[in-house]
Amino acid sequence: MEELWRQFDRIVVFDTETTGIEFGKDRIIELGAVSLEAGTETDSLDALIRLPEGRTLPPFIVELTGITDAQLRSEGVEQEEAAEDFCRLLEGCERPLLVAYNAQFDLNFLYHFLRPCGRVGALGPPRFLDALTVYRDRRDYPHKLCNAIEAYGLGDTAVNSHRAVDDARATVQLLEAMAAERDDIGQYIDLFGTHPKYGLSGRRISSVTYRPQSYRRERPLYEEI
Repeated sequence: MEELWRQFDRIVVFDTETTGIEFGKDRIIELGAVSLEAGTETDSLDALIRLPEGRTLPPFIVELTGITDAQLRSEGVEQEEAAEDFCRLLEGCERPLLVAYNAQFDLNFLYHFLRPCGRVGALGPPRFLDALTVYRDRRDYPHKLCNAIEAYGLGDTAVNSHRAVDDARATVQLLEAMAAERDDIGQYIDLFGTHPKYGLSGRRISSVTYRPQSYRRERPLYEEI
């Protein structure tokens, strides 16, 4: 990932587990992240987050993640604590890059999560990379993280467990594999592909350029700007 390291001092790869898909009403229940400098993991975050009093997890989320209400009550932290711990990963760095797989989803939740804590400013100046957008340019549908892990032969070391820090580390390995295949990852900074039929999902992020991304892979998305 030499091109990325020429542009950025620190790369923070993160993932969220949530109660659903609507950032305006659903909640982050787990926030995981790994911080990299010069290609080496230097810090990490693995936090379960308590739900508001009286709120419980939907059964399908318990089945998907293995996270239970009892775990959140006994092991979870308050939203403010998790927000501070996440922002700490970005402190003291002039050129950070935030990465996620399907970053549009995770960033919408992250902004909504940090805002009531007064910590949205920690994301600025924002530079983002969506590993899903890169992967769509590399392989045919389907495009879930588990498909990407299989496509690049990462199954022995990476796991799409639907636990946040595991998925963040899997995304790191995927990013490294895609960069080794073709080191044009820097061309995707602040460029998110959208569904060619349904368009943008969630709220538009002002610093991001959005383009419909065909599944035909005739040319890289960045060549269409």
